[in-house]
Amino acid sequence: MGYIQYLRQYVGHSPILTAGTGLLVFNERNEVLMELRTDFNSWGFPGGAMELGESFEETAVRELEEETGLVIDDMKLLEVLSGKDTYREYPNGDKLYDITAVFEVRKYHGKLKIGDDESRELRWFSLKEMPNNLSPMTEKYWSKIQKYYQEYL
Repeated sequence: MGYIQYLRQYVGHSPILTAGTGLLVFNERNEVLMELRTDFNSWGFPGGAMELGESFEETAVRELEEETGLVIDDMKLLEVLSGKDTYREYPNGDKLYDITAVFEVRKYHGKLKIGDDESRELRWFSLKEMPNNLSPMTEKYWSKIQKYYQEYL
């Protein structure tokens, strides 16, 4: 049982504070990897919640491998997002505010494959042609970090 599931036993759906990562993984054509999420049935970036004792970097490595089969060789911290804009409510009623470390990943290895039940599909997108149905949290995060990618938009 993960840390968040453990907390939910005590607080139910009430808002909690979490920490996690968002990962912008690029291929050699400067396309970004996105996952069609099962919870919102919309597109988002790989990443996820930190477990007790993990660093942001360890969380990034674990989450990317769990979700996509890819292993990070190198990453760069872009930004840490926090505050009221990180509030989200999941379809099951869980509420949270997140502190999210957003990393850019261009060096990785492994075979791309869906590795958990959080994703329906994995696909590479041009930054000029991102999917229309981004998850609410991805829309918020993308609005904060797209400044790093103006040359590709």
